[in-house]
Amino acid sequence: MADYKSILTDLKAKKYKPVYFLMGDEPFYIDKISDYIEQHVLDDAGKEFNQTILYGQDVDLARIVGEAKRFPMMSEHTVIIIKEAQHLKELGKKGDDDSDAPKEKQKTKSVLELYLENPQPTTILVFCYKYKTIDKRTSLAKTLDKKAEVFESKKMYDDKIPDWIMNQVKEQKMSISVQAALLLAEYLGNDLSKIYGELEKLQINVKQGTEINVDHIQTYIGISKDYNVFELQHALARRDVLKANRIINYFAANPKDNPVVVTISTLFGYFSKLLMYYCLADKSAANVARELKINPYFVKDYAAAANNYGGGKLLNIITALRQADLQSKGVGTVTTDQSQIMKELIYKILH
Repeated sequence: MADYKSILTDLKAKKYKPVYFLMGDEPFYIDKISDYIEQHVLDDAGKEFNQTILYGQDVDLARIVGEAKRFPMMSEHTVIIIKEAQHLKELGKKGDDDSDAPKEKQKTKSVLELYLENPQPTTILVFCYKYKTIDKRTSLAKTLDKKAEVFESKKMYDDKIPDWIMNQVKEQKMSISVQAALLLAEYLGNDLSKIYGELEKLQINVKQGTEINVDHIQTYIGISKDYNVFELQHALARRDVLKANRIINYFAANPKDNPVVVTISTLFGYFSKLLMYYCLADKSAANVARELKINPYFVKDYAAAANNYGGGKLLNIITALRQADLQSKGVGTVTTDQSQIMKELIYKILH
């Protein structure tokens, strides 16, 4: 199974494979590979006659194979890209691999399997199979593994995101401070496409040669460096009553930018991990980062926060967060005032 960098390297060197099967939970790399093929294999004139974009919900394998068998017109290649290929019903079938069964008991090969045995050498056929993987027990999956360039794009863990951001910025011939990378990672989560879009925005607006910092993020992306859910999280970890209430009041004045559901969800994740930290026997930095799936940079913060909250208190906080979540959704409460719900929650956490 190929990796992202090797596929891009080969594509840039014009070393093309007849079939690419791009699958997995992380759509970012699937899009990057398919976009490169769509934009760079053919010139503008060649695209008009020899490039076809199809969508999985609109076609079947017979139509796709028919397109793939066409010879190019005044070009070296025909490019067929199947977007949203996960909607192809024939690819979603489950079952055991029957390749070792007696021939008389083997299932009839699909039209795609037959094509893979002798693909059109001038065609580049690309399947973008997003948000899941093909059932690897099937004979089709086995055939793809042998005959096609198969790439599995796995979801990236949260603790890997800051390093990924720093590497992406480096590839853009720029630099970013650790604090800025961490702020982006914590605020945007592990949606690589969304993060990449925000990095492109920074690249456009920040002067070349200038290190991207938290001020740039506040100015061009709109994440307040002082009043965001992660500053609230840090204030709660230190049991800084004044700062926590300042942030909550800011949230109340700017509800659209600081939705209560997102704030509660983030705090729930944080305090759940803090409870896990409290229960760990091995509190070495390496083990904590591994077990909590956090960036090693944050381990010292968890250690400090654990000194401020005991196990019993953490359990009470988890309960309070669950109750606030239900209240924010209008379940079992006499008030739907979001700011009041948050103020009461913060009080329960701190006292």
